[in-house]
Amino acid sequence: MIRRRPGADTVPSAPAAVRSGSATGPERIQAVPLRHPGRWIAAAIIVIAAFLLIYGAATNSAYQWSTYRQYLFDKRIGTGVWVTIQLTVYAMLLGVVLGVVLAVMRLSPNPVLKSTAWTYLWIFRGTPIYVQLVFWGLFASIYKTLDLGIPFVQQFAHFHIQSLNAAFFFAFLGLGLNEAAYMAEIVRAGIMSVNEGQTEAATALGMSWSLTMRRIVLPQAMRVIIPPTGNELISMLKTTSLVIAVPLTSDLYSQARQISGVNFRPVPLLLVASTWYLVVTSILMVGQFYVERHYARGSSRTLTDRQLRALAEAMGAAGHEGGAGGAR
Repeated sequence: MIRRRPGADTVPSAPAAVRSGSATGPERIQAVPLRHPGRWIAAAIIVIAAFLLIYGAATNSAYQWSTYRQYLFDKRIGTGVWVTIQLTVYAMLLGVVLGVVLAVMRLSPNPVLKSTAWTYLWIFRGTPIYVQLVFWGLFASIYKTLDLGIPFVQQFAHFHIQSLNAAFFFAFLGLGLNEAAYMAEIVRAGIMSVNEGQTEAATALGMSWSLTMRRIVLPQAMRVIIPPTGNELISMLKTTSLVIAVPLTSDLYSQARQISGVNFRPVPLLLVASTWYLVVTSILMVGQFYVERHYARGSSRTLTDRQLRALAEAMGAAGHEGGAGGAR
């Protein structure tokens, strides 16, 4: 809100300005921003509360900050961070690829494909992820051997699953299959957000379905797909702490838990694990911000700071040229 400063001169009307022969135009309004004391009070309360919280945690001996500093860069913790990142990346890749396939199946006019995709989503979205991971951990006891080939005719490969150390494989498989059910709905919502008229126009131009999806539909759907996908990636990073149900004991949380089981100091080790989760999550959030901004170009009328500066410079240059032309 703009408020006129008390005592400021009134702006003359247009006819008066013309009659006076003023070349500079009316006097510019001197705007005074409104004061917001409530904001300063709220900010002061938050700063004081944050200071008290940090000071209380720093002076509380129960946090055992010396142990926290000792294990923050421990080699076992670093190995756990790397395994957690690998699980996150592999599971999300599987989830995204399979999610796109399931989304296309859901949108297909084929009732068999549509019902199959719906059943998949019903099962994996309707059961807890921890229960699914426990099931994948028991997979070797349910199916002791795995044969690949033509049923009842010929076998090309034979695997004895119980002899394989496949905890990492079953962990990423369980996470990826569960994530695919959620990514399918995200991709389906993104595709359905694109106006059908654009697909009809592409068909009228003779574009194939794959070309229409690649050039017309998906680039516009990405504005809807990217934000929830970034959230799913961050959620996947934290969900990897549940792979102990497989059991996989080389991830970040499991490593911190093993160390705390030896020195009997769970609090500082939980803080160590939380710190590394926050570090990786912060990096992912920065990447998500730039990816979202890339796909949101042209979708908003709000100009960025760079665009506003360029517009001001262009208007200033045009005004300068106009003034020079009038002087001539």
